[in-house]
Amino acid sequence: MKTIKCDICVIGAGAGGLAFAAGAVQMGARVVLVEKHKMGGDCLNYGCVPSKAMIAAGQLANDMRHADAFGLPATDIKADLQKVHKHVDNVIAAIAPHDSFERFEKLGCKVIKASGSFLDRKTLLAGTETVRAKYFVIATGSHPFIPPMEGIKETPYFTNETIFSHQEDIKHLIVIGGGPIGLELAQSHRRLGVEVSIIERGNLLAHEDPELAPFLIKKLEGEGIALHQMCSIVRVSGTKGKVQVDVSQQPAEKREAITGSHLLIATGRVPQLAGLQLEKAGIEYTRLGIVVDDRLRTSRKRIYAIGDCSGAAQFTHVAGYHAGIAIRNILFSMRAKASLHNLPLVTYCEPELASLGLSERAAREKYGDSVKTIAFDYDENDRAQATHNEQGRIKVFLRKGKILGVAIVGSHAGEMLAPWIVAKEAELTIGQMAGPIFPYPTLSEINKRVAGQAFTDMLFSKRMRSFIRTMLALRTYI
Repeated sequence: MKTIKCDICVIGAGAGGLAFAAGAVQMGARVVLVEKHKMGGDCLNYGCVPSKAMIAAGQLANDMRHADAFGLPATDIKADLQKVHKHVDNVIAAIAPHDSFERFEKLGCKVIKASGSFLDRKTLLAGTETVRAKYFVIATGSHPFIPPMEGIKETPYFTNETIFSHQEDIKHLIVIGGGPIGLELAQSHRRLGVEVSIIERGNLLAHEDPELAPFLIKKLEGEGIALHQMCSIVRVSGTKGKVQVDVSQQPAEKREAITGSHLLIATGRVPQLAGLQLEKAGIEYTRLGIVVDDRLRTSRKRIYAIGDCSGAAQFTHVAGYHAGIAIRNILFSMRAKASLHNLPLVTYCEPELASLGLSERAAREKYGDSVKTIAFDYDENDRAQATHNEQGRIKVFLRKGKILGVAIVGSHAGEMLAPWIVAKEAELTIGQMAGPIFPYPTLSEINKRVAGQAFTDMLFSKRMRSFIRTMLALRTYI
């Protein structure tokens, strides 16, 4: 059996693993990259990329149906899902070369197409080869969580890993799970002409700002999506093309049978740790993921875990951030620590929901009445009116001028969040957000206008009016 020696062995070629491997090898490290399946991981093949491609198709179909708002002929269409999936495949194919085996081998990585399992804390078995490394970076990601529901083993269902390759028409999609994955796929399918029902065990969007979440809920209902909230699953059943979900709605325990043609399970994800043989390397882990310290080191200090498998927030941008932290620690001995205090979150429905930092509730629990909330509505923005995107609102939570958190619902909310991310990371004050010139007419002016709201009470107060009148009275005519 061949033994390969290297500086760093990366296990998993998803977002985090690829970011780390590309950075490390270009800085001079000898890197071995082990991947048993597809390069690019969940994000490229089953997650962010295909879902956003499908969302774009759904958005265009929806725009065509409402073109009359712009004085154009409206067209009520039902999409050909096979052609939409071809569009999704084309988008993946366009991005795939950046994440390919060939590119990483050209960069200088040794790529092994096999599963990896530890033999000990210094050695990994990868197919027919063993890898002996000075450091290991585990970046194996996560996979869909399937709850232990009665009848699930006998009932056909999709996850995000299978729904994009489905080639047959879907008449009525039942979605179990009201998180970002469930909502995004529900709305995009509805806009492509599919009947959709969502089943959520709690209140939909319960973790979002209670003033902003209704914007999206109203939109989903308005587009004809059936929302079943506070429901526990009694059992699932059915065959290909005909499925049924029996639910008990709380608190009255009202029973209801929800029928459709296909079922999507979108109930979260769990770390992908199977087959790694972590015990042989002495690596501690739980059902939530590999145990790491604030530097992303496992119980074996030369073995790191980044991204979903580390039990962190399961987002591609977190995995990429982790990769940077691991590079600084391993290559530069910088003792860099990971912090998600400024973690941006976006649900890519229409309208988008985006947030950063503390929620209003969390801010008030921590700082009490010293928290000030400022808000601005999209319908007061000229660009929003011109594009019929006037349904939305931004809220910013402050304490003594310091930005504690931001929540946005509306068109391009994820893009709108960008300057707040920079401001919060740089610890800018709300006054510094209000000062710059923003181009007109853009949605970005909403950020400036809401920042200006922080000073409205002071500038337009009786005391200020009295002061200005006094100052002007002291001045003479020319």
